Amino acid sequence: MTKNDKPFRMLSMYDRLCKGKVLYKAEEANSFGVNEKSIQRDFEDIRDYLDLQTALAGSGNNLIYDYRQHGYRLEKSERMMFSNEEALAVAKILLDSRAFTRAEMMDMLDRLLECCVPSENRKLVNSLIANERYHYIELQHKKVFLKDMWEIGNAIRENRYIQIAYERLKGRKTVKRKVQPLAILFSEFYFYLAAHIEKIDKERKFENANDKFPTIYRIDRIQELEVLEERFKIPYRDRFEEGEYRKKIQFMFGGKLQRTEFWYQGASVEAVLDRLPTARVIKEENGRYFIRAETFGNGIEMWLRSQGDAVEVVRNQ
Repeated sequence: MTKNDKPFRMLSMYDRLCKGKVLYKAEEANSFGVNEKSIQRDFEDIRDYLDLQTALAGSGNNLIYDYRQHGYRLEKSERMMFSNEEALAVAKILLDSRAFTRAEMMDMLDRLLECCVPSENRKLVNSLIANERYHYIELQHKKVFLKDMWEIGNAIRENRYIQIAYERLKGRKTVKRKVQPLAILFSEFYFYLAAHIEKIDKERKFENANDKFPTIYRIDRIQELEVLEERFKIPYRDRFEEGEYRKKIQFMFGGKLQRTEFWYQGASVEAVLDRLPTARVIKEENGRYFIRAETFGNGIEMWLRSQGDAVEVVRNQ
């Protein structure tokens, strides 16, 4: 196939249309050394292909002539695009997460708007997030970890052990662990790995030697990562259900499953129930709510203390 062949010409035109380019008949004819009638037939063939795709899939893109720009462009299916409202919401969530370095975040936002928002709406959405983009503050670790996270995700899918060198929060000591990766979680700025440690002395290393639940690692604190060829097996009945686990590990602290009961008399009981997905209101008395929740580890203790006089703990064990 050469540049002068019709298949090459049509693939080139279609590729550029898919990238949002506007194509002009005279320019294409000059570029490929053919007459404008040949280019017009190419456009018709592309349009026929898109119509067939629409008929088969129920929706698709359209090739249109834009009279304002005097050229041909691809009008992408609305089902493939975000609405203004959706694009704004996703961009706001990304910015508020602060999960990535500044360079990564700006690049993600640009590509989000480029790929998912109709061109005529991008300026509007950009204007609504411009101030937050300008004042975006990246996290202190300033680490790029997306590649590591992808490797962990593949290891989870393939049930492969991984070897990590992990920097602990306390004392900044680095420890090496061979682990069974189970799930990737996100909470309050950070991505986490839930994993079982292989061949560790639980009596000596764990507060609770009978702890059967995974250990939690902040992915940005993983200094070295190696995906091993060795695989582990988990019976289907014992598979890790991260959705259910996620309800009970709101504070990303490992440890035993514990039940907490407390009275709440703050401004919004809904905020408490949203913060603790397992929480249930057992009873209400004069604007006070008796709440029961199940969580892993001791993270909930810090949250309860942060609520001040709005919370009265009855049981936490």
